Amino acid sequence: MSDANTVPPILVRREGAVLVLAIHTPGKRNAISPGLYAALTEALTGARTDAAIGAVVLTGADGYFCSGGDLNVLATRRLLTPEQRHEKLEGLHGLIRLLRDFPKPVVAAVEGGAAGAGLSMALGCDLLVAARDAAFSVAYIKVGLTPDGGATAFLSQVLPRQLLTELCLTGDRIGAERLHALGVVNRLTEPGGAEAEAIALAVRLAGGPEQATARIKTLCREAVSNSLDAQLDREAQFMVEAQGSAESAAGIDAFLAKQSPDFAALRRKP
Repeated sequence: MSDANTVPPILVRREGAVLVLAIHTPGKRNAISPGLYAALTEALTGARTDAAIGAVVLTGADGYFCSGGDLNVLATRRLLTPEQRHEKLEGLHGLIRLLRDFPKPVVAAVEGGAAGAGLSMALGCDLLVAARDAAFSVAYIKVGLTPDGGATAFLSQVLPRQLLTELCLTGDRIGAERLHALGVVNRLTEPGGAEAEAIALAVRLAGGPEQATARIKTLCREAVSNSLDAQLDREAQFMVEAQGSAESAAGIDAFLAKQSPDFAALRRKP
């Protein structure tokens, strides 16, 4: 039997221009293990500047996305000072901020379910693909804890306050099909098909214009909190930048010539 300490917290592989990161905690429904946030942060930081990577898929190994914090680990947090607890929490919150600011598309692929911080990580991605039988849960209330990782921020953007409050106060599970109907889940698949669908979507996005993609991600993220005037200013800034870019030149020339633009070629140029 292998030493638990040798088990990598994520499995990493490439599918063309897509980097696939799978949370990996065998036998624990991919509960958060020591080193997970640091491993994901390292992988995403490397992918950020790797021109060969155009998109990322975040998933879970062995048919389950992530069941959240390992309660055996969390039980020891009461022995720490509040400052030490806050420092530990920054591993998750730093990762969520990295996902928020990541310039390339990140697609979550959820099989089985996502609970607690696992739900926060899934919601922190740009797009969400889920198997029909997957279940999601804010979960914290059941063990006397409160949500973290931006779960309430993300859900408040897409759910009515009453439903958000119900999910947080009861910890009840909500199915992927209902979240799809509410617009939280982008794509539904049959069980076992979420990762393949997420990779196909990520491959499509990875072929897009890199700079325009990053700008669009920023616009979509900021639109929720910006006033109309502030958003118009931001759109004007980005449009002015985009109109002078090599990406728009290639895209417009290809459109006028009735061809498909090769944005990937621009990323390969020194």
